[in-house]
Amino acid sequence: MTIFSPGLFKHPSRCFRSYSIVGVGLLGTFTYRHKYKINQVSFSSSTPSSYYCRATLSTTMEEVKPTFDSDKAAVLVNELRKTFNSGKTKSYEWRISQLESISKMIDEKEKEIVEALQKDLSKPELEAFLSEILMARSSCKLALKELKQWMMPQKVETSLATYPSSAEIVAEPLGVVLVISTWNFPFSLSLDPVIGAIAAGNAVVLKPSEIAPATSSLLSRLVGEYMDKSAIIVVEGAVAETSALLEQKWDKIFFTGGARVGRIVMAAAAKNLTPVTLELGGKCPAVVDSNVNLQVTARRIVAGKWVCNNGQACIGVDYIITTKELAPKLIATLVNVVEEIFGKDLMESKERSRIINSFHFKRLVNLLEEDKVSSKIVFGGQRDESQLQIAPTILLDVPEDSMIMQEEIFGPLLPIITVERLEDSFAMINRKPKPLAAYLFSDDEQIKRKFVQNIYAGGMAINDTILQVTVPTLPFGGVGESGMGSYHGKFSFDAFSHKKAVLYRSFAGDSPTRYPPYTPGKKKQIKALLSGKLLNIMLALLGFYKD
Repeated sequence: MTIFSPGLFKHPSRCFRSYSIVGVGLLGTFTYRHKYKINQVSFSSSTPSSYYCRATLSTTMEEVKPTFDSDKAAVLVNELRKTFNSGKTKSYEWRISQLESISKMIDEKEKEIVEALQKDLSKPELEAFLSEILMARSSCKLALKELKQWMMPQKVETSLATYPSSAEIVAEPLGVVLVISTWNFPFSLSLDPVIGAIAAGNAVVLKPSEIAPATSSLLSRLVGEYMDKSAIIVVEGAVAETSALLEQKWDKIFFTGGARVGRIVMAAAAKNLTPVTLELGGKCPAVVDSNVNLQVTARRIVAGKWVCNNGQACIGVDYIITTKELAPKLIATLVNVVEEIFGKDLMESKERSRIINSFHFKRLVNLLEEDKVSSKIVFGGQRDESQLQIAPTILLDVPEDSMIMQEEIFGPLLPIITVERLEDSFAMINRKPKPLAAYLFSDDEQIKRKFVQNIYAGGMAINDTILQVTVPTLPFGGVGESGMGSYHGKFSFDAFSHKKAVLYRSFAGDSPTRYPPYTPGKKKQIKALLSGKLLNIMLALLGFYKD
C-alpha cells in the first residue's frame, strides 16, 4: 500500500484500504468520497480542511469501516433496552447473581489482573492488590451484604392534608447506563461504578480506557466470561468508539477522567437530557501546620503522593502549603521517608508505578523545565524516558502563575509553597477551582474547624491522605471543576437509581373541603387544618367551621 501524503491522516489505515493508490488529487476518473471522524474533527472530501482528502483510487479500493460505529452502538443500546424492559435486571435474584459473579471473577483471576496492571502501569503487586483488587472486592462484598436493605422502600411521614395516608420512596433503576472509565486505576475505577449500576438494577455498557490496553482487554474477556452478556457489555476502543457511544440515548452516563473530556461527555448528554456523574480531579492541596508529628505526616504524604500510583491519582496530594519556618524540616523529613521507602537510587526502585505513556512523560517534563520552575527543584528531578520514569521530585516556592501550579500535575512532582501564617493558605486554595480532595495536618482544633468550614472541596481528610475514599459510608465525588455527583457504598446504588415518590390513600376520609365551590366556611376549615394547632384541627374535623 502506497500513500503519498500520510500526514493528511492521524490514522490512515482507519480511512481506507486499497491494493493501490495511484495519486492524491483530481487525477483520474474514480474519486473516493466519504465522511470521517478523526479525533472528533468531522470532515468529508467535499469540505476543505487540514484533513482534506480526495484520492484517485483503483477500482479494487475497499473501504474499511470502524469496528464499532454509531450504527452498531445504536443496535447494542436497543438490545440492552429490550433486556431492561423485560424486567430481568430489576429482580433481587438477578442483581445478586451478577454481583456474586464479579466477586468470583476477582477471586479466580487475581493473578491475571495483577499481570495486566503490571503491563499497563508497572504497578507493584502489593499496590495493585490494595488499590485495585481489594477496593473492587470490598465494594462488591458490601453490595452483596446490603442490597436487600438498599432495595427496600423507605417509609416517610405524611401530612394532615393527605390524612389518612401513607408514603414511601422507591428506588427504581434508571435503565440502560454507560460507564466510561479511566486509565490510572483501570480495574477498580471500571468495576466500582459497574457494581453500583448492577446493584441498582440497570443494564450496563462499560467503556474502559484504551490507554490501559491490557486491563481493557482483560475486562472485556472476563466480563464476557462471568457476566450476563444480555445486560452487561464491555466496548473497547478509543475516540471513535467512545464518540459512537456518546451519540446514543442513555439513561445515565458515569464518566471518570479529566475536565476537558468531561465537558465533551456532558455536552453529549445534554442533547438527550441524560443525567451524568462526572468524577474528575483538580489540584488537591495538603496544608501542614507546625505542631504536627513530622515523621507520621511525611509518611502519610508520601503514601498519598508517590505510593499512590506515582502521583497519577485524582485524589493524590498535588501540592503542599506550610509555613516558611517549617518548610526546611518538612522537606528533610519527606526526603528521608522517600529514600526509606524507595531506596537511595530512586530510579532503580520497583516500588513505584511508571508514567502511563510518553505523552504524559513529556507533559510532566515540560512542567519541570518551565522558566522559573527548574531552578526550584530541591530534591529528585531525575528522569528516564525509555523507562517512563521520573523520580519523586520536590520543588520549593515555585511561582503561583507557573503551569505546575495552574494545572493538575498528575505525576511524581510535588511543589511546596510557603506562607507566613497557616491561615494564609485558605485564600490561596480557594483562588483555584474546587479540588476533589483537600488535606490538613494539624493538632489545632480551631484550625481544623476553620479548614472544614472555609475550604471548598469534594472531600477532606484531616491528618491523613486518600483514606477517605476507603470509607463506604462517605460519598466520593467532586464539586465544580472536580466533578458532580458521588458514589461508593450506598451512594453508588443511589447514583444509578431514581427515587420515586409514592403516596398511598384509601377511599375513606374524602373531605368535601378540597372541592369547589370554596365558601368562606371551607376556607376557615382549610386554614384551621393547615395551622398546625391541635384545637383548630379538632374543631375543623368536628365540623365547627360552617358557612
